[in-house]
Amino acid sequence: MGEMATLQDKLAIEQAMPVSQRWSARTLYELLSQTAARMADRPALSFQLRSGPREKAETLSWREFHARVTQAANLFRRLGVGPDDVVAYLMPNCNETAITLLAGATAGIVNPVNPLLEAGQIAAILRETGAKVLVTLAPFPKSDLAAMAAEALKHAPNVETVLEVDLKRYLSPPLSWIIPLIRPKPVGGHAARILDFNAEMARERGDRLDFEEPEEDRVCAYFHTGGTTGMPKIAQHRQSGMIYNGWCATEIALEPDDVVLCPLPLFHVFAAYPILMACVFSGAHMVMPTPQGYRGEGVFDNFWKLIERWRVSFMVMVPTAASALMQRKVDADLSSLKYALCGSAPLPVELFRKFETACGVKILEGYGMTEATCLISCNPVHGERRIGSVGLPFPYTDVRIRHFDAEGKVSRECATDEIGEICVSSPGVFPGYREADRNKGVFTADGYLRTGDLGRIDAQGYLWITGRAKELIIRGGHNIDPAMIEEALAAHPAVAFAGAVGQPDAHAGELPCAYVELVAGAEVGVEELMAFARNHIPERAAEPKYIEILDELPKTAVGKVFKPALRRMAIARVFDAALAKAGLHARVAEVVEDRKRGLVARIECPDPGEREAVATLLGGFPPKHEIV
Repeated sequence: MGEMATLQDKLAIEQAMPVSQRWSARTLYELLSQTAARMADRPALSFQLRSGPREKAETLSWREFHARVTQAANLFRRLGVGPDDVVAYLMPNCNETAITLLAGATAGIVNPVNPLLEAGQIAAILRETGAKVLVTLAPFPKSDLAAMAAEALKHAPNVETVLEVDLKRYLSPPLSWIIPLIRPKPVGGHAARILDFNAEMARERGDRLDFEEPEEDRVCAYFHTGGTTGMPKIAQHRQSGMIYNGWCATEIALEPDDVVLCPLPLFHVFAAYPILMACVFSGAHMVMPTPQGYRGEGVFDNFWKLIERWRVSFMVMVPTAASALMQRKVDADLSSLKYALCGSAPLPVELFRKFETACGVKILEGYGMTEATCLISCNPVHGERRIGSVGLPFPYTDVRIRHFDAEGKVSRECATDEIGEICVSSPGVFPGYREADRNKGVFTADGYLRTGDLGRIDAQGYLWITGRAKELIIRGGHNIDPAMIEEALAAHPAVAFAGAVGQPDAHAGELPCAYVELVAGAEVGVEELMAFARNHIPERAAEPKYIEILDELPKTAVGKVFKPALRRMAIARVFDAALAKAGLHARVAEVVEDRKRGLVARIECPDPGEREAVATLLGGFPPKHEIV
């Protein structure tokens, strides 16, 4: 308890100090400049295109990284980007991605875009943000990103300039000689001019900015949220929130001598803020293995050797990555490794213990979200870590557990260990979504962010996530937490991950169903999983009425099970079964997300005479439908 008391005393002292006095930097660029002056020739950023432990890598010192960011910011300003203009990037991880993030936020507003989105969604984001410049890849073997960008640009005429990054420079002969021979042909069809990012950047000065930064705190980043197939929302981030995230991670955990292995994408807040911004704040060294990170070819197989190569002290992961790594032998020297930071979803207790035992590392589970510019809480480095909790709120972050009435107003504050909706106030809480109609119900009357997550705070102040308010399965008015089903199925030795959602039901509204992904090489039947679920789920109403085994569960770019995709699958399956049972020839063409109506099933009905019967039948189910 001594360590715990020390931590609480430390946080109490810091809470009493105004947050603005915790750092002297006014802007991101000033912070980077201070670190570059202090750490000059120390390594800042490393990237290797291929996953092998002896593959070519490029390392930028803090002096070099600062110069590149300066050049890029000056380039963006030359291309007409002002404080209110947007620089978007559609990029996998590489050094240019990190440079663009900081430079875009310095010259204007940076807008990272998920490369896994469809071209239509990418175009919608570019239009919504009014992006003036897009940084993306030049055509490259085994990548369709250049073609995807070109298709999106046909529908985003606001983009004036495309800056291309050629990954060939990260390769050595003979591979670098082969690339021009097998490179995909450029795709046109849009009006934006195309320039070489590195060549244009080299034309700019790197010792100082050619422009004055605004003195006031401002929105300098747009991060979209909503997963890989939902309708993205554009979250606005202030410079102060980005700096606060870097300060939090540094204050609690990171030291200048640390090396952080980050295989998570820089279009996601987890990598962009707690990792990159913490390195900018502390002067630590950030290493990115392959453009796709954990998704990169050979990354899991070479992971332990990469830790040995770079003498990694901090690694960043999500539960799906931890599960995959535990299916591989620890075949390298991990003596440098001190901590593993895990977020995005709860880590199963058995996986937690297995990972720590195999790697000799401390896992720090944390909690954050895009709308809070990421960080909210984390288990302490020093003091008690409570397995299954997401730790203690960061300094200057106030977390409340609340109940709400039918009108969305706070009805009462929850008692210790009572479950309610998690509400947050902190310097990182965003000012709202860019689209005004998305902000209804996002904040409480007293300014707290409604996270949509359910949780509780124990007597010692630790926060526990228990589910998502919007993910509750409501069976005939009875609320079922999907986590109950998922934890039960995950206890089966053949199950790697489980995702539970509500499937439509004409009588109960929703019935629980589950989709599972098996451990590599495992074999198990649905009936066995059904029986296992019945024996391990304490609440009879929560027993799934349907279980399906998938080769792989749909996941977001950071490895979190993507529930909207499972709901779409469930709606299509139930509707098709109901139509077939009724002898109708109509079928579900697709399930789409409508901004105002939620998930909508689009029905193909080849026989016009059946339309009325189809409408009557499907009208008995809660999800909306439309006949196309």
